[in-house]
This record gives sequence, structure tokens and C-alpha cells, in this order.
Amino acid sequence: MPSYEALSELLDPATTVLLTVECQQGVVGPDSALPELAREARSSGVLDRIARLVAAAHESGVQVMHAVAERRPDGRGANHNARLFRAAERLPVQQLAGSTAVRVAPPVEVAAEDLVVRRLHGLSPLAGTDVDALLRNLGCRTLVVTGVSANVAVPNTVFDAVNRGYTAVVPGDAIAGVPSDYTPAMIRNTLALVATITTTDDVLTCFKRPRRVRRA
Repeated sequence: MPSYEALSELLDPATTVLLTVECQQGVVGPDSALPELAREARSSGVLDRIARLVAAAHESGVQVMHAVAERRPDGRGANHNARLFRAAERLPVQQLAGSTAVRVAPPVEVAAEDLVVRRLHGLSPLAGTDVDALLRNLGCRTLVVTGVSANVAVPNTVFDAVNRGYTAVVPGDAIAGVPSDYTPAMIRNTLALVATITTTDDVLTCFKRPRRVRRA
């Protein structure tokens, strides 16, 4: 774990963005298409910790971005080149654009100043979407990655962020995957090699510093 001083330097509110990945009703909500993942995100406290991080970011002036995965009812533009995509097409709950399933799930709150970025394809919020351009326009240097899943979308997000020159910070207790013992193994053996691993409480401590004005 980094020292408070090192983490505090990385989490400068003027150059930090907090990203929630697929924290949407159809993924982590009560009527999830992926009930095992939803149970893990909720019973482990991960979703509550993400909500705390989002609330603290709102208070401290850290930009929040919510990455949502969705598809058109006709499926146009969606991937079909992996088992995961084909299985998703058969799930009883579909992440259809405009539906309840693609709304950010409570207790995570979306503020007026948050950015909600939606994708129709792929496995990562960054690849082939507006996210990278938005981050650069915001002056982002550090991307705090939270959400689901530790199996697929979260590591894709971290790798893409690092490949694009951002410093990735992952509060290890604010991401979830299945089975439950997979997440710590992924963090220890993969994410720790490319990202700064920390905890929700340590990030919250850094966010509680006196608010700085974000550069235009």
C-alpha cells in the first residue's frame, strides 16, 4: 500500500477522476441479469463503499464519471465475437438503452456535475468510447477505478487507462467479481503490477483534504 503522502499526491482533486464501472441496476441491482455478481457486490459491502467514494468525491470536487454498458434493442453495433457476448444475449434481463437496467444503482448517487458515459460494444469503458477524450479535457492524470467486475471490465479498464498514460488507482475493497476469492487473487497477481492498490478508507482520507478549485 502506498504511504498517505504518496497517495495524497496522486489524488489531487484537480487532476483526479473517480470512475464507477457498470454499477447499474441490471448488473448490481436487485433484479440483476447476473445475480451472483450482484449478491457479491452487495453482501461484501463493495457497492456501499463505492457510494461512499462517490459522495466524498462530490464533496471534495473530484470529478465523477459513471461508465454504463448497454445495447440497442436490435443489437446493432454490439459484439458477438466471444462467449460472454453471446451468453449476455440470452439473459432474462437485458441492458437495453433507456431501460431501468442501465440506470446507476442505489445507493450510488449521480450528481448533476457527474458524467455518465454509455457504450454499446466491447469490454472496456475506455476502448472506442468518449471516455479518453473526456478525461483529457478534464485534465485527468489519475483515474480511480471502482465497480464490477474484477473478472472482465475492471482489469480491462485499468489496462486501457495505463496504456493511455493515466495513473490507475484501485481501492481493492471497492471492486467485486465472482467467485469472491477471485478478486483478491486478481488484485494481487495482476492489478498490483500496473495500478496503485489502496483501500476505500485511504482514498476517503485523501478526499477529505481542503477543496481545491478544478482547473478549467
